[in-house]
Amino acid sequence: MSTPPLVAIVGRPNVGKSTLFNRIIRRRQAVVDEVPGVTRDRVYAHAEWAGARFRLVDTGGLVPNSKDPMEIAIRAQAQVAIDEASLVLFVADVETGVTDLDSSVAAELRRSGCPAMLAVNKVDNEHRAPGIHEFHTLGLGTPWPVAAISGRGSGDLLDALLEQLREMYPDNDALVPAADVEGEGEGLEGPIEIAVLGRPNVGKSSFVNTVCGSERVIVSEIAGTTRDAADIEMKMGDRDLTLIDTAGLRKRTRVKENIEYYSALRALKSLDRCEVALLLIDTPDGLGSQDTRILERILDRGKGAVIVMNKWDLVEKETGTAEAFERELRYKLPFANFVPIIFISALTGQRVHRVLELALRAADARNHRIQTSQFNEFIGSTLTTPCRRRAEPSDTDITIQRIHRIDPDGKRSDHACHGRRTHLLRGPGGNRAPPFHLFRQLSIKGEAELQEVSGTSHQGSIYLRGNSDQAFLPGQDLTPVRGSLTMAPPDA
Repeated sequence: MSTPPLVAIVGRPNVGKSTLFNRIIRRRQAVVDEVPGVTRDRVYAHAEWAGARFRLVDTGGLVPNSKDPMEIAIRAQAQVAIDEASLVLFVADVETGVTDLDSSVAAELRRSGCPAMLAVNKVDNEHRAPGIHEFHTLGLGTPWPVAAISGRGSGDLLDALLEQLREMYPDNDALVPAADVEGEGEGLEGPIEIAVLGRPNVGKSSFVNTVCGSERVIVSEIAGTTRDAADIEMKMGDRDLTLIDTAGLRKRTRVKENIEYYSALRALKSLDRCEVALLLIDTPDGLGSQDTRILERILDRGKGAVIVMNKWDLVEKETGTAEAFERELRYKLPFANFVPIIFISALTGQRVHRVLELALRAADARNHRIQTSQFNEFIGSTLTTPCRRRAEPSDTDITIQRIHRIDPDGKRSDHACHGRRTHLLRGPGGNRAPPFHLFRQLSIKGEAELQEVSGTSHQGSIYLRGNSDQAFLPGQDLTPVRGSLTMAPPDA
């Protein structure tokens, strides 16, 4: 199967490039705001029109000859997209007409020799349509009128775009409607999606660039540099991966600007669609309450997780330093005793590629199927120790971290259990990703605050961690086995 051609959307700032990008891919992936310069990194996506497939890349606004460091970095990112592209879609604004910046960018495109099309945005009605004719002076061919917000004219633009791509690549079967391609979609398996999450300025973009071996995303000491969730497709051995660089996640009370709010939404959407999430933490700063919240969110959504302690090169080390750091983290994160921890330096590259190995193991464990009979045998043979308050978790404990009570009126209340041990009465189950089992009755002994609500139905998460030598739990120390449970009185 042929690789779909790449179309790069370029233009000066604030002409509606990201809005048109979102319109073509039919979802709100790129962050959009009236403030110029919102888009900084290259944002890639797959697009489809009339059964044909192509790839699309959104870029930041081009400002030729600018001395501003951020605009220089944005221009470098856009230039990479132009160099990669099969076709450039230049976007202009009918409201402002042809500007000096438009002329400068168009001149650079003509010198590059890359095939180009011209779209004139914000043509919302017929009264604005005559204004497109002055854009012939840019020398980029026929100007196509569109209104990215409403979609007006976008279909004609895409028809013309596909026609030009088919003339350029007549043998590319990605440009043929899927129904006309024999065996289309058979035996295809999507890439493993790995999201990179964390607070602002912990080194997420530096980590991504080190893994990629190039300046794939913009890196700056200024917190909040990354705004869009950038997908980076790559291979590790014979496996396809999509690494997702995301904006930093701050506490909601500290988010004041619309751009940061929507950037955080894109980061959380990346968490929803990924299989494994890498939580990057600034080692010198230590574990913060926001780091804990992000990790809880990752596990609550059933994702595989790896804790990545970055900036390890800035820590003064002696024998046993890493072990001491890990013991402290395990103590502070008792609900995540199965999550691997690795110490890296994105700046020097120390152990960076080991992170992806752990992520792939977590993805495999997350999709591992556990037979019900084997699971029940494991439960019956291991849950025999009397209950202890605040017991240290062992490799064969089943622990409940929290129980969510849903009252008849729909009100939800949380009951923290702090990893206390339980007695299982019955546990048939099923399989899904992550591994899931249904617990029909579970008895909590010795906890008065839980006995008050026992005997009513609750939904909760159960995390199982098995010894690595358990034949039916290979790699299961890297992912939770989650379950739905029903409470029963202690004397049941």
